[in-house]
Amino acid sequence: MVGATIPSQAHLRQKIQVVPLAGLPVVAVAVVFVALSIGLNWRWGLMFNHVVGGGLWTGIDLFVGFVIGPILGGLSIPARAEFAARFMPKMVIIMPTVVMMTLATGFQVARQAGNLAASSPNHAWLIVSFCVVGVMAAVALSVLEPANIAVLYEMNKPVPNGERIGRLMKRFIYTAGITGAMQIATLIIMTRLGSR
Repeated sequence: MVGATIPSQAHLRQKIQVVPLAGLPVVAVAVVFVALSIGLNWRWGLMFNHVVGGGLWTGIDLFVGFVIGPILGGLSIPARAEFAARFMPKMVIIMPTVVMMTLATGFQVARQAGNLAASSPNHAWLIVSFCVVGVMAAVALSVLEPANIAVLYEMNKPVPNGERIGRLMKRFIYTAGITGAMQIATLIIMTRLGSR
């Protein structure tokens, strides 16, 4: 047909869902499980949430920072954008959930074990752990999540800025690498506390 216009690449792209709604029921189950574990002072539930949440948080930070980061660094901007479109929405719900599981139940586990008391032989280790985890949580909430969400909003624009996406992805990956390195300190502290 003469004069017909071909839709641009931007119009053919599917809009990215910033928060994947299909994952929200899983998040709701995790939140309810954490709330019940704390409310009922359920030792197994507290330990499960703390260990699983901490393990996932640590594993994801290390994997993203030291495996995915170097791979993404060598990709073209369009390839990074394609990866971000699939990866970043999942991180929007995964990371806050595992951080919540870890921190909320970790405090309760420390309280049950008596480690919050200044007279506890583990108290100093616990304070160091609070400091390390506090910095990691602050970095996750003030740098990682905003960068993640900014990438998704940029990708939903009619004409996304590939260079901006690349910069935001680098910020996300580098910050994940820093928190991944801090996770090693957390592993040392937690295994020290667990072996006493």
